[in-house]
This record gives sequence, structure tokens and C-alpha cells, in this order.
Amino acid sequence: MDVAISGASGLIGTALVDALSKNGHRAIRLVRRDPVAGQDEIRWDPSKGEIDADSLDGIDAVVNFSGAGIGDKRWTPEYRDLLVSSRVRSTALLAETCAALPSPPSTFISSSAIGYYGDRGAVELTEQSDHGSGFLVDLVLDWERAAQSAIDAGIRTCLIRTGIVMSTEGGALPKLLPLFKLGVGGKFGQGDQYMSWISITDMIGGIIHLLSSPTSGPVNMTAPNPVTNSQFAAILGRILNRPSFLPVPAFGPRLLLGADRADALLFDGARILPAVLQESGYDFEHPTLEVALRAILEKSDS
Repeated sequence: MDVAISGASGLIGTALVDALSKNGHRAIRLVRRDPVAGQDEIRWDPSKGEIDADSLDGIDAVVNFSGAGIGDKRWTPEYRDLLVSSRVRSTALLAETCAALPSPPSTFISSSAIGYYGDRGAVELTEQSDHGSGFLVDLVLDWERAAQSAIDAGIRTCLIRTGIVMSTEGGALPKLLPLFKLGVGGKFGQGDQYMSWISITDMIGGIIHLLSSPTSGPVNMTAPNPVTNSQFAAILGRILNRPSFLPVPAFGPRLLLGADRADALLFDGARILPAVLQESGYDFEHPTLEVALRAILEKSDS
């Protein structure tokens, strides 16, 4: 299978390229620079609406992970605009280009986020649940709408609403590990906010599963057992054999990150279940957080 991937240098993209290559598939990176001779690369520049469409013709699938980092910078008005535009423009460009190809891909997998659901407390949510409200919700709604051209062209399209990806190579876990190893890790605020997470292994396994599955539409990329922030702290502390009882007051991260960014990333939560992924036959390798963290940390230590 020939699979073109945007955002191939990011945490998920890098792992996906590696997994596809090891499984005998051809992983083709979309890059913003001139392609290197002899490498599987296709040039594009979504900010300018440019893409080498001819090189995409006949590709089996496209996987889109393009977009500025949600947690990278303070959410100034300018950065908010970039968070939206970097996702909407790249997704729309890929969807419209694929739709117009003489031999379009049979599958378009476009990244989305569980931010769709907003801050929803302890109620269990699936792909059938309504969206929430707020900046991230509006961002995700615009992001998912940008894939409509592919859907209208009859391309099987999956909108993968990704949760907190557990990996030592990037994301939240490497930022938290030093604190917990020092024995000063703990819950954020009250700790009752739900964390809907997924291991990097199941994230990649789920995507590869979707490449050959008839599934389409929204797909929650989260493990079947979300935990509260308090439970997360207790599990990580137990695995590391360190205390994890020191709570982090809300005012600190809000002052450091900005209130809206801190709330969205640390203090808001939603209890999200991967109903579509499980119904499609995917079998999680890491269904619980303790199993996932033990496997991830053991691998990083080896």
C-alpha cells in the first residue's frame, strides 16, 4: 500500500512512517522543502495552497497530521488564528486535491481531536455524542468540515479524534516524568477531570487498522478505559515507586500558560470511549493506563 503522510516529522507521523515501512508498505512524506532525490517525498506548502498533485495520483491512501502545536505557545489572538488556519488550510488542500485526481486515493484519514467534545465532566461520550462549546470545539468543527471535499468525492474518509497520546518520545508524558521521578508529581487542581488517552502503539495500530477497514466518519482514537487526573497521578507514581500526592494548584499553570490554554490542556476533561474503533474490530494492545505506562516506560529503559 502506498500511503502519503502530512506531518510525518511529528510524534505520530514519525511512528506511522516507521510502522508502515516495517510492514512492507510505502510511506511517502509530504514536505515543505524540495524533495530529496531518491526519497519518497512530495512537496507541498499549505500556507500558499501549493501541492504536487501529480505525485499524489494513484496513491492508495492519504493520512493528514498537519497543524501547529496546541500546547506549544501562549494563545494570543495571532496564535489562535494560526492554530485554526494551519489545520483548515492543510486539510482543505489535501481533500480538494485528492477529490480532483484522475485516480484518487481510496482512503483519506484526517487528524482531528477530542477537543470536539469540550469540557464534559464524567458523562461517557462516543462518536454519537454532541459537540461541546469553546475555542477548541470551534477549531475542531472547522477542521473536520475542511475534509468535506473528499467525502463529497466518494473517498472513504475517517476523522480521527485523537486523545492524549502516551509516549516517551513526545507529548505530555516526557514533561511529567521528571516531576514524578523527583516525587513532586501529583494531580492538577481537584483531579476529577477525565483524561482520555491512548498509547502510541494503539494510536499507530488503530490508524493502520483504519487503512484497511470499511469504517468512515468520526473515530475516537482513545483507549477504552479513560481515567481521572487523580487516577493518572496515582498510577504513574505507583509505577515509578514515587509519592504522587502533591496537588498542583490551578493558579500556577494558568499564570504560566495563560488561563484559557491551561484550562483546556490541564483542567478541562471528557470521558471519551472508542466505540467506532472497537465495533470495527480493533483489539487494543494497551486497554488500561497501567498496562500502557508499564510497557512504554519499560521500552524506554531498554
